[in-house]
Amino acid sequence: MRKLFVIPAFLLVAMVACNSGTEQKANTDTTATTEHQMDMSTPEQVAPLPAIPAGAKVYFKNVKDGQTVSSPLKLEFGVDNMTVAKKSPDGQIAEGIGHHHLLIDSGDSIPSGTVIPDDSTHIHYGGGQTEATVNLTPGKHTLTLQFGDAIHRSYGGALANTITVNVK
Repeated sequence: MRKLFVIPAFLLVAMVACNSGTEQKANTDTTATTEHQMDMSTPEQVAPLPAIPAGAKVYFKNVKDGQTVSSPLKLEFGVDNMTVAKKSPDGQIAEGIGHHHLLIDSGDSIPSGTVIPDDSTHIHYGGGQTEATVNLTPGKHTLTLQFGDAIHRSYGGALANTITVNVK
């Protein structure tokens, strides 16, 4: 009689042990797949940074280096031999297309191919804007206009322009 109770109990323990191992493995596999899918930095998923067309440059249209200005400051952005476009929602990258970024007191450019940070001193104009109004505290400020591709990667110093302004 005891054997009748031991065998079903043993089978029940064995099934539970096998089942929980299968669930754990399935969860681990799903997590690994999700993490890999979210990693957009793998070379096979991200197109290379497009080439910069000959003669391409960015510049401030209405403010010159060393100029004394008031805050808020309206800035007009210019670019030659490139097309300003909205940030691509699907990440499509095309040669000769990008958008402006403004670096405030954050250096003279972001290294080529590096994603431009998005914070209070690195302002993105992914909507295709060609002008902006910024508030600056009184004193000397360095402003860098940095052009980036559809996924906010910098074109580096080749498509950057830095000026210094004095805010009164």
